[in-house]
Amino acid sequence: MKKNINPVALEVKSMILKSGYTQSEIVDMMSADFGWSGSPSNFSRKLNEGTLRYDQALELAKALGYENRWEKVRGAND
Repeated sequence: MKKNINPVALEVKSMILKSGYTQSEIVDMMSADFGWSGSPSNFSRKLNEGTLRYDQALELAKALGYENRWEKVRGAND
């Protein structure tokens, strides 16, 4: 049986690579800076199962040099 590919996991992994880090390096950084588990397998499982929390995603974005912005779409509920 073919396993479904989580598009969010693919995007996060892509952003990690584009930032010049490995997943293990990011896990080490997140552990030191934000108290995350230091286990790369836990991080990978969260990505693949879609259980990365919103606050964790924000911390990850910050560590990679990104920020989260909510922008209102023009014409939406004006």
